[in-house]
Amino acid sequence: MSLLEVRGLDAGYGDLQILTDVDLDVDDEEYVTIVGPNGAGKSTVMKSVFGLTTHMGGTVTFADEDISGTKPEDVIHKGLGYVPQNENVFAELSVQENLEMGAYILDEVPQDALRTVYDRFPILEERRDQRAGTMSGGQRQMLAMGRALMLDPELLLLDEPSAGLAPDLVDEMFDKIDEINGSGTAILMVEQNAKEALRRCDRGYVLANGRNRFEDDGTALLNDDEVRREFLGG
Repeated sequence: MSLLEVRGLDAGYGDLQILTDVDLDVDDEEYVTIVGPNGAGKSTVMKSVFGLTTHMGGTVTFADEDISGTKPEDVIHKGLGYVPQNENVFAELSVQENLEMGAYILDEVPQDALRTVYDRFPILEERRDQRAGTMSGGQRQMLAMGRALMLDPELLLLDEPSAGLAPDLVDEMFDKIDEINGSGTAILMVEQNAKEALRRCDRGYVLANGRNRFEDDGTALLNDDEVRREFLGG
């Protein structure tokens, strides 16, 4: 059963249309990756699901509810978490304060959720009093994911989680995403490291020029000669 269903989505920014007739599904507890060349509209799909773009047509359905064009402050109440690629932590706040901000819609910070985040990302507990802006890129990315997990979302949207990370940290980041998915949280991810993302995900979509090009199991896309030649560098 589809947790997220996108049908015929047209979206963009203001009068500029980026996406045309895009279809996409994410099932309960599924791990789905969107890959494609720069400018393909990958991040725009993610932002459109979360209500950060101009909705021009089509539907976005989450847990059987039409959320097309719903504002982000309302989307977050429905069980979606979103981690943007850039400026995804409050640099002047401590690690603990950032995590607490992740639960701002609740009357009080859920201590069980905080404990779960610290258990998943031990480095965050070690640095709970450190200002987020002084952390490494990988640590900030873990903090951003941890903050999004404070509301225990059914679906976590990740926009380029490995971008800017040192090569030795990329595998660690993917391992953390595997763990989050393994605990029951569905994942929809846009990722520049396409080969590794397709190796790990359940299904993948290839976008080009704001349109669907390919959809299949991650391994099948990875082994597809046309996909490899056109989008994965051979």
